[in-house]
Amino acid sequence: MAEDMVATSNDVQVSKEGTRAHERYVVPPVDIYETEHGLAVLADLPGVAKQDLNIRVEDSVLTIQGKTTQEAPGTMRHREYELVNYFRQFELSEKVDQGRIGATLRHGVLTLDLPTAEEAKPRLIQVNVG
Repeated sequence: MAEDMVATSNDVQVSKEGTRAHERYVVPPVDIYETEHGLAVLADLPGVAKQDLNIRVEDSVLTIQGKTTQEAPGTMRHREYELVNYFRQFELSEKVDQGRIGATLRHGVLTLDLPTAEEAKPRLIQVNVG
């Protein structure tokens, strides 16, 4: 990353980015449902293709990042809207089995299945009479 140093009126050095383009992100709206197997998260990601979707879990943080591509049939003459990229993070509890998270993308809607960890599932304890 290239940075330029510029002096302010108080002669304090402040860094100013010179070459990196800023990307705009939108927080996608989500619906979260409780299911018999855990949680289901539905996120609206219009314009995001499967190959441009990055979903990862690191340090119990689930990150959804999607890049949009806009294909035009010709040369742009006027633009009133622009597709932007998506970014959202969720902190996962120990009740989620992070190794079994599944994802499906269909018609611009991402569905994440967050299964409950076996240790966190309620279970019936047998009582023995002896």
